[in-house]
Amino acid sequence: MVVGRVTDECPVAVSVELLWKVVFTGDVSIFTKACVGLVDAVEVDGDGGPGSVTTMKLNPAVGDAKVFKTRLLARDAAARVVKSELVVEGGELAGQMKSQVSEVKVVPAGEGACVVHMTVEYERVDGAPLPPADEAMIVQGYLSLIKKVEEYLVAHPGEFA
Repeated sequence: MVVGRVTDECPVAVSVELLWKVVFTGDVSIFTKACVGLVDAVEVDGDGGPGSVTTMKLNPAVGDAKVFKTRLLARDAAARVVKSELVVEGGELAGQMKSQVSEVKVVPAGEGACVVHMTVEYERVDGAPLPPADEAMIVQGYLSLIKKVEEYLVAHPGEFA
């Protein structure tokens, strides 16, 4: 049962093909390089397909969050859609969240640009919805990774082309 659903979108000054390649194809070396200063390391347990668990070790400068784990539920390269669930293990989050599923869709928005549509559905342990500010913080956390990649790709236009 889903208690809350939050959506947002973010324009990106990078082509849909390039953003997809760097963020969503499963090549963690490219993603780590593009997120330097935000993500210190990325490890994948599995073959990179559905069921694989990705662990991102965040830079201490990010704040309280240290490790972020997700399990890939689906990746549709033709539709440019990725769906994953947060792996809740111990810590403060385990006491609050029962589940959190995110879906990202990347759509073209003209030459050299795209829009990232983000949806997060969640269920808290207590069954109550999150306050709007906390919902916004969740979706902005995901979109901040996208903006960091965009920043890197705009500064290094030919590196991953």
